[in-house]
Amino acid sequence: MMRKKRSQKLPLWEEALLPGKDPRALLKRGLQHVSLSLIMKGMTRTPDFLWGLPQVQKLNLSQNQLVALPPALGKLERLVVLNLCGNRMKSLPKEIGLLRHLKVLFVNMNCLTEVPAELGHCKKLEVLSLSHNCLSHLPSSISELINLRKLNLSNNRFIYIPLSVFSLRKLDFLHVGCNKLESIGDSVQFLVNLQIFIADYNKLRTLPRSICSVTALELLNINYNLIQTLPDELYLLHRLTKIAWNPMDKGLHISHNPLSKPLPQIIDGGLSALFGYLKDKNQLP
Repeated sequence: MMRKKRSQKLPLWEEALLPGKDPRALLKRGLQHVSLSLIMKGMTRTPDFLWGLPQVQKLNLSQNQLVALPPALGKLERLVVLNLCGNRMKSLPKEIGLLRHLKVLFVNMNCLTEVPAELGHCKKLEVLSLSHNCLSHLPSSISELINLRKLNLSNNRFIYIPLSVFSLRKLDFLHVGCNKLESIGDSVQFLVNLQIFIADYNKLRTLPRSICSVTALELLNINYNLIQTLPDELYLLHRLTKIAWNPMDKGLHISHNPLSKPLPQIIDGGLSALFGYLKDKNQLP
């Protein structure tokens, strides 16, 4: 006697693809946003029903195998949060510039080699993560993201920080670690609201003197570089409170650099000893 096969129930998101099913049943209505999550569904392309849900405000397509998004993305005009982390995308559609309400965009851990200039139209964007991609440049239109506060460019192929980044005056967090940076650039002085600056695992040989005017800095991480000397005015960064060793701690992270003598010995005495030494040195005739 043959056993009856159990009917395997399709996952909810796949059911929505079947005739007679209403994809709106997938939406979750929170206190603030209408959200849709399709995390880890093994998708190589986005389902067509998605572009017929203009009410979506938070969309999570992370941890799939998407290689591209269609121009229809621009139909989701109410999007506030878009998570594309952990896919295989080499580029973003230019229609992303139609998402005028977008505030948070995660495209980390993809295969991006470029960013569309149209992203500059997303003027409400506050958080942008492009880490773990293959980027070596950004479009000049990034400077139009006047409300951007947090930018992650780590684990890419940047040799220098794009000039457009220095126009982002509201930036309070900038991560450019694990690139191929050879210098930071004097224009860093224009990031007057920067509180956290991470530039570890690069090829920096020095810090520009202009960084000493970014007095809002509370965390400066330059671990694992090629730095030998420090600017005498570094003591002006009064919100750096200690030499930090834990990556999560605020303070000055400066380990694993070939600092010239007597800096290593002075740093052993703590940040106050280092700042005192630099201040005295700066006041010498």
